Amino acid sequence: MSAREIVCEDLSLAIDDLKRQGFRLDVIYPADEPATALLTRGDEAVRVTTPDAPVLPDGLPPFRPEFVLSKSGAPQGPGRAGMLYRDLIPGRLGGRYIASHILIPDGGSVADWVHYHHVALQLIAVRRGWVRVVYEDQGEPFVMNEGDLVLQPPGIRHRVLESSPGLEVVEISAPALHETLADHGLELPNTNGPDRSFNGQYFLRHAAAGTSWTPFHGAEAQETALRTATNGLADARTIRAGAASDLQFPPHSGELVFGFVLGGTAHLHRGDDIVELDGTDALVIPPEEAWELTAMSSDFRLLHVTTARLGL
Repeated sequence: MSAREIVCEDLSLAIDDLKRQGFRLDVIYPADEPATALLTRGDEAVRVTTPDAPVLPDGLPPFRPEFVLSKSGAPQGPGRAGMLYRDLIPGRLGGRYIASHILIPDGGSVADWVHYHHVALQLIAVRRGWVRVVYEDQGEPFVMNEGDLVLQPPGIRHRVLESSPGLEVVEISAPALHETLADHGLELPNTNGPDRSFNGQYFLRHAAAGTSWTPFHGAEAQETALRTATNGLADARTIRAGAASDLQFPPHSGELVFGFVLGGTAHLHRGDDIVELDGTDALVIPPEEAWELTAMSSDFRLLHVTTARLGL
């Protein structure tokens, strides 16, 4: 089906106008700052873009490591389904990764639809509040609370249903630029079984309330089963000081080393550089680089995510 092209300055207004004409939204991207959408009405298709719309990559872009420090208070912009997005990795590590701090200010029902993504990796962790979601082949809708995490394997259909006011989540995806595609024919929940592989990965629901704290390089961590669910592609945990105030991280031999401060304060050491970390600060450490956290407060919590070298 060939699509008629429309170039506009305001994508949201153009989408709303086409919906009033009976079109439905099939594809939109990027999620954090939508610039391109595909809508259909029967056999008719319309592609709407802004003048500076980015071009989707052909596969995973090359990984370009760099140190990143995103301080709290950075602006948030409107994204998909009425959510507010703060970009935590502005340079996107060459287009390989995106991390977003997402806020739903008012709560209640979310203007979402059953959709999926063309990704190699995608996970979501709740910092504050709660969110009710539903996933393909995973049973009835469930609530994610503070500290909970899900792995959304490539292609899994899902939908955000409702949230508490002031919901905050952190989302990490690869590649940075990817499509959100609607599945208008599927109603969730569906009745299939949960033990299904999605492109080699398995859905993971990690509940913080039922997870013990275990030793982690002298500090403590709530580990997840992300490594198993991704077949070694990624790992994630929440870290706290425990009885320690300092924590040394050995060099990582993979790609992404990402941290997001869920609460409290600490000092980040990289060589001779020292930076104070506060709540909602985010960091990326280049691979093969050792780093350290000191002066961790008793309420310090860090979401720590690492990945292996992603296949091309």
